[in-house]
Amino acid sequence: MPPPERYPERYYENIITQSSHRTFGSRTQRKEMNENEIGTIIIDTAFYLHKSLGPGLLESVYETILAKLLSKKGLYVQRQVSIPIEFEGEQFDEGFRADLFVEGKVIIELKSVEKITSAHKKQLLTYMKLTNTKLGYILNFGTELMKDGIDRIVNGL
Repeated sequence: MPPPERYPERYYENIITQSSHRTFGSRTQRKEMNENEIGTIIIDTAFYLHKSLGPGLLESVYETILAKLLSKKGLYVQRQVSIPIEFEGEQFDEGFRADLFVEGKVIIELKSVEKITSAHKKQLLTYMKLTNTKLGYILNFGTELMKDGIDRIVNGL
């Protein structure tokens, strides 16, 4: 099935159904949240997780637990989502993998490093442009204080 232009949310849902990644939470009848409301929940939950576990564990540990915590808060969370890209008229299914894709609106890239670089920020911004996503976060659980490990990246919000 060729993807629609700019990959609307339902296209990702079809990809998700066909792939082997894990999905947490469910979409029930509730008020749809905007990116900033989702972001507030993500940041609050990241602070809680960092305070509870501390810095320096593997990214996969934070990813697993953060996904579960966000789903407990009622958010639809997808892990390791393969996002296809189109280049020169060809479709590439393995364009990149987003660590977490929340509510089909916010991309989260998780790190557990000493310092976030400009390359990390550029990478996330590229992911956001390819998916037409307006908001993304780099959450670095390697910092002493979580407030120093949060980078909010905006793409036309």
